[in-house]
Amino acid sequence: MFTAITHSSVFVLDQDEALDFYVGKLGLEVVADFDLGFMRWLTVCVPGHPDREILLEKAGPPATSEESAAQVRDLLTKGALGLGFILTTDDCRKTYEQLKASGVEMTQEPIDQPYGIDCAVRDPFGNHIRISQLAADPAAVPDAVRERWPADAPADH
Repeated sequence: MFTAITHSSVFVLDQDEALDFYVGKLGLEVVADFDLGFMRWLTVCVPGHPDREILLEKAGPPATSEESAAQVRDLLTKGALGLGFILTTDDCRKTYEQLKASGVEMTQEPIDQPYGIDCAVRDPFGNHIRISQLAADPAAVPDAVRERWPADAPADH
């Protein structure tokens, strides 16, 4: 039936500021930046992976009414929209230090998890982003790390 997820989106308040953050600080690259008249279609991707794009979308018409868009903007700035997406890296601790040094708001330091190591970032608008270094063998994660997870959590995830 389906073959891929090609696009996902996060709401942003200002697309130029989003470019500065997502490209200038996180190191993603622009895939598309088009003025469609009724909206700006602005997408980014992990360098070398243009098959998975993130739309940096302003809340508003044509997707939502202005009233609904105001509610989305309010929830966004409160950080209440949940996880935006997860990026993977080969070295979570190094990535954390580089982003922190560049002024990115880090909301969680790197921590060992059953699936690897991860940390958290908040973009300038309120979106939550996780950065993960996936374990080569999640089943080999030490018991001390597993004990922090609920008993019903899958051992291999």
